[in-house]
Amino acid sequence: MKNIFLICILALSLNGFSQNKKASNLETITLGGGCYWCVEAVYENLDGVKSVVSGFSGGNVANPSYEEVCTGKTGHAEVVQITYDKNITDINEIFKVFFTVHDPTTLNRQGADVGTQYRSVIFYKNDEQKKAAQSIIAELNKAKVYNSPIVTKVEPFKAFYKAEDDHQNYYANNKNQPYCKMVIQPKIEKFEKVFKDKLKKK
Repeated sequence: MKNIFLICILALSLNGFSQNKKASNLETITLGGGCYWCVEAVYENLDGVKSVVSGFSGGNVANPSYEEVCTGKTGHAEVVQITYDKNITDINEIFKVFFTVHDPTTLNRQGADVGTQYRSVIFYKNDEQKKAAQSIIAELNKAKVYNSPIVTKVEPFKAFYKAEDDHQNYYANNKNQPYCKMVIQPKIEKFEKVFKDKLKKK
């Protein structure tokens, strides 16, 4: 009986260790690349990404509403908070996708979406993310991948505020809306073409 008890304890301990090890493989990065509906829809399809949450960061108002952020007065950027498995993808790949699916050279705008809330920004949580962000920006500028210099800001993460429920999974829930067809769908198609070997299996 004693041996059975010890085996049960050991099994529970190993299970906890396995779960902790799995959790330690997860990392989060917060990115702003224009309308968060667009960025969210892309990363939802990247293999290794566990969750993508649309929200706001970089402002001076706690728990802002979408309407408040749209005024441009709260200082927030529309962002997505991406949680990914480092065993499947990594921060460099996350950034490669980021700089592929939005224009990092237009200050405070993406296409027809204009305002500081649509700025290109990376909110890093540790030195690894900071260095990786600075490195890829330097490489892209050096290689003159874009016709203009990159204006993406690299800033320390402070807070993230989740957007209202109707802004989550927006593309998946509203595929027939004109904005989704004309703006989001082309970004997804570009992503799927460039990163065809990195797509989640459906």
